[in-house]
Amino acid sequence: MTATPGYDAALAQAAEIYPGVRVGRPGRARGWPVMGPLMNLLRVKISIDQDGAQHVAPGPAILVSNHQSTWDPVVTVMSTGWHVTAFTKAEWFEGPAALFFRWVGQIPLRRGDEASTEWALDMAARALADGGMVGIYPEGTRGPSDSTLYRLHQRVLVALLTGSPDVPVHAVAVRYFPKGRRTLARVRISERLPIDARTMTGQQMADIVRDRMLPLGELDYCDQYAFVVKAKAARAKAAREERDAGGAAPS
Repeated sequence: MTATPGYDAALAQAAEIYPGVRVGRPGRARGWPVMGPLMNLLRVKISIDQDGAQHVAPGPAILVSNHQSTWDPVVTVMSTGWHVTAFTKAEWFEGPAALFFRWVGQIPLRRGDEASTEWALDMAARALADGGMVGIYPEGTRGPSDSTLYRLHQRVLVALLTGSPDVPVHAVAVRYFPKGRRTLARVRISERLPIDARTMTGQQMADIVRDRMLPLGELDYCDQYAFVVKAKAARAKAAREERDAGGAAPS
């Protein structure tokens, strides 16, 4: 492992950003040799159909994926054997699954928190400098449709790409299909994307990722953020329930 100056000092900042929360060692998980092989036990419930890992050269890489399930980073790892350090909702580090996320070295990120975002980007850059792979889910949250790609958030995506401009970028598309008592996870990984973070705008880079991910995963596109679509659906559901309650005959 390449020694990155200041890792322990950067790790200590997590105590200020996430008081009372143990975050482990993002990008340098000591439990990976154990947890990695254990993930394959999930094949009892999930079968994998993967194509494209041959496009990714050994060494650091940025994997940009759609987001359909909590299992997305897990099935990518199961299908390739790679150790991928992914941005993960900070809330996962406070619940019963916290041990798993610490042991596999994921990076907690609290949406809308600038200090958390800057810290997460720093930890990701260190993981890449160590020769590791970093996974990112720029839709931000799972959308209501499992066959749709929603508008990509640019903040973290562009910052990561411009901060490590020489690192190869690949699109990953994950879809899930019922298969009897199991679920089929179809994972598709693209060739290196033609992204030049030194000369391209954030929109141009996001467009390249989007335009490659759509055919890769056979996805439809919605030019709205997933959280907006989910909020609209929740409001519509609440309005329907209120109308139904108001129209119910008194007992």
